[in-house]
Amino acid sequence: MIIIAEKLNGSIPACGKAIAARDEAYIKRIARQQANAGSSFIDVCASVNEGELETLKWMIDLVQSVTDLPISVDSPDVNVIINALDYCNRPGLFNSVSGEGGKFDIAFPVLAKPEYSQWQVMALLCDDTGIPKTAAKRIEIFETVMEKAKSYGIDESRIHIDPLIEMLCTTDEGEGISMLIEVMTYIKTNYPTVYISGAISNISFNLPVRRLVNQAFAALAISAGMNSGVLDPLSKDLRGVILAAEAMMGLDDYCSEYTTAFREGIFTA
Repeated sequence: MIIIAEKLNGSIPACGKAIAARDEAYIKRIARQQANAGSSFIDVCASVNEGELETLKWMIDLVQSVTDLPISVDSPDVNVIINALDYCNRPGLFNSVSGEGGKFDIAFPVLAKPEYSQWQVMALLCDDTGIPKTAAKRIEIFETVMEKAKSYGIDESRIHIDPLIEMLCTTDEGEGISMLIEVMTYIKTNYPTVYISGAISNISFNLPVRRLVNQAFAALAISAGMNSGVLDPLSKDLRGVILAAEAMMGLDDYCSEYTTAFREGIFTA
């Protein structure tokens, strides 16, 4: 699974406090820990009301001073992300676009330019009507994403789709989970080179023992085709479940990745 490390996000209280205090040591430490835990991207999200671009640059510079992993530039404002791309030393992840406010037509022309052709992009399955309540509507938005990407010459293999993982406790009789599985299955069946992603921990908000819910969902989502995720790479239990689930899905020949990760301490007994 592609691991998009989530802990450098200003919406997390400890990180928000560090950003406000301009605590360089904290940002560097968390970046280094996440890189050493086997992350694929380091997500950087300022989550500030003022000076977002300046704060992103400060964070990106600090992260790049301790690791050469690609950056996931994270903001709800696509124009902020566009302006931050050149702060990155290497292509990373544009996080994110959606059907809201014409964001596809703002971001995709930029990502189609030769200088940004190696960047990947996260696309959320929502639009100006909000978060769809049915699988059919999310699939409709997904098809719009793919049509837009094709029109700008953006290859499917650059796209991570977030089907929108919501709190389990707000859905009745697992309807939210069955909808997600339906959307994921459709994507994987019809567009096998597209990544299926999302914030795994969203599923457990407002529930006790959140780690168990996150682990159960990760295994279920992997079986439906999820192969990218925004998560805490320092959670050894979660990493172990992900590696075990991938082995069970036949994605790890002879369980070599699972056993290597155990030897390297990615997860423990």
